[in-house]
Parts: sequence; C-alpha cells; structure tokens
Amino acid sequence: MYNLGADLDVEVEPGTNLLLVGPPLTGKRSLALDILAAGTRNGEGSIIVTTKDGADRILSDFGKRLDYEGKPVAVVDCVTKQQGVGEVRDDERIRYTSSPVDMTGIGIKLSEILQEYYQDRGLSENRIMLHSLSTLLMYADLQTVFRFLHVFTGRIQSVGGLGLFTIDADAHDDRTMNTIKQLFDGIITTHEDAPPDIRIADH
Repeated sequence: MYNLGADLDVEVEPGTNLLLVGPPLTGKRSLALDILAAGTRNGEGSIIVTTKDGADRILSDFGKRLDYEGKPVAVVDCVTKQQGVGEVRDDERIRYTSSPVDMTGIGIKLSEILQEYYQDRGLSENRIMLHSLSTLLMYADLQTVFRFLHVFTGRIQSVGGLGLFTIDADAHDDRTMNTIKQLFDGIITTHEDAPPDIRIADH
C-alpha cells in the first residue's frame, strides 16, 4: 500500500492513479511533491515528469523536503530543451525530451526509468508525478492527450506504481475535465481556503 503522507493520511492500493485538481496556486504541485517525498523517505522510487518547470527548479523544491542524494529520484524534463538553454544531456538523474508535445518521447523516457527502478534495481514501489496535464492540453488536442494518458496510467498500473497527475481545473471546460477524469482511480481536490480532500472510486 502507498501512504499519501501526513496531509491526507490515506493509503491506496498499488497501481492507483490519482488526479490532483484545483484552481491555480492552491498547492497542487507542492502537495504532489510532498506525497512523492513521503515515498522517497521509505526507500521508494520517485519519478517527476515536468512540463512546466526545468529539472533544476523541481529538484531544488524537492530537495527542500528531504536530502535525496543517492536515492532513486529521477526527472523527465520536457521544458529545458524547448527553451534552448545550451546543450543538455541525459544523466542518471535527469532525462530530457524535446518539448511537452513530444508525448512519445515522454513515454519512452518514463519507461526507461521505470525499467531501471523496477527491474534492474528491484524497487517494487515507485511514485510517478506528472506536472501538469494543463500544459499538455495547451499543446495538443484532448484525444491525443487522452491516448497518451491511457498508456501512461496503464504503465503505472502494470508495475504497481502510484501515479499523481496535476491539472488546473479552471483552465479546461467540463467536457475536457470529465474525459480526463475517466482515467483515474481517485481525485484529490485542492482548495484556496481549506485542506485538500480525496475521493477514491470504488472498483
């Protein structure tokens, strides 16, 4: 079981994918990083797919939560190459894709890290965060993002991982939100003036 940390005090089954929904600036990214850090403390693998901030920034925020040196923490950075900031090369910790539009590339890099953690390093519990689906929906149509997510969430399910995906509720219409929500086992909602709440679907 995956414990979601002190803020939520909930345990979920391996293979669960959760959608973090809420208005901008209500702490979705921060909450997702907290849930990831709770796993890193237990020796689980943590993978962050970032379509908004470069790897350095996200790792620096993660580092405020715990010292992750020598721990299985990896980032798939979909931002830095697109900004064209010098030459960047993949290393142990960070893999780069050309841009958030390159969903095939994102899937490949995620699979590489999952294989390394799950098969090569024997880490049976891995937490995967994607921040943010709103960015993907800015670049691609709903159908493309849905197909990508279908594969992505399925991959997490197949290795018994925990998936955390953030989306800005205000940025999308109801049809988009309802379509995306179908892919998830539960929804964590963040609020401006109240703690987050979680709803897990009954299977």
